[in-house]
Amino acid sequence: FLSIYQGLQLKKSSSTMASIMAHAVPFLRLRVATLASRTCQPNLTYSRGLSTLNLASFLPVTSLLSPAAIRSPSLPLLQNNTPIHHQQHHQQQQTRTKMTKTKKRRRAKIFERQRRVSLGLPAKPLPPKYIPKDTPVVNALSRQQRDAESATFDVTAAQEMKTKIQKSEETESLRFQFEGLDMSDRVKMLLDLRNGNQKEVVASQKKRGMELFQLRAGDTGSSAVQVVALTTRIQQLQTHLAKHKKDNSGKRGLDALFVRRRKVLDYMERKDFESYRKVVKSLGLVR
Repeated sequence: FLSIYQGLQLKKSSSTMASIMAHAVPFLRLRVATLASRTCQPNLTYSRGLSTLNLASFLPVTSLLSPAAIRSPSLPLLQNNTPIHHQQHHQQQQTRTKMTKTKKRRRAKIFERQRRVSLGLPAKPLPPKYIPKDTPVVNALSRQQRDAESATFDVTAAQEMKTKIQKSEETESLRFQFEGLDMSDRVKMLLDLRNGNQKEVVASQKKRGMELFQLRAGDTGSSAVQVVALTTRIQQLQTHLAKHKKDNSGKRGLDALFVRRRKVLDYMERKDFESYRKVVKSLGLVR
């Protein structure tokens, strides 16, 4: 207040007062407006906290601030005790005239639709497996027909499996993969699988089972071959756990093998149902 009053004494003009008041703190703006609207008495004091202010010294302020000056446009802060809002000159946003990627895609879609309509085609392409509504529905086969087809397929698959088993039995299984070599009977007796250990017997059984479902020579990665290999390992672990019942880590590994085999069988059921049926029937799996 004192700085404002001293400035008014140096240059007693309404324009100077307006310029000083326009740059004062908002709190002082409201207080000056309040004091200007009052009729100050010489002995009137204003107390706030521990400080006391004598308002008699502000009589020249009230005398200078006449009602006409308060209503003048040069002092907008004193009208209705509202503060001044400074106009911020924002830079105008630059308009984008460049053809963006999104606009290009939209224009390409519009042109493609117009081209299809001009050729007599629908505006949008149909889905890959679209079936028109007027397509007649073919009823499914009856239960008797499906059972007859399943029985015929089982007989054919069983005959093919018997033929493969007979061919595999014609070739002798020897230790250390010595099959197909010319040797004397005594050497064959030494290399006979009956003289091998349990590991060699299981490996031979696994190999012969995989050969029944191979799609080509040396096939070890097709789905049917994987199921046979997993089934052989599962049977081996089941025999082990029947003797060692407290082998908890072995039980956990057996559960993991069951999950792997189930996933492979689910894949075969979706992709190659005929091979799936052959494997399930030949191995006696319950699905």
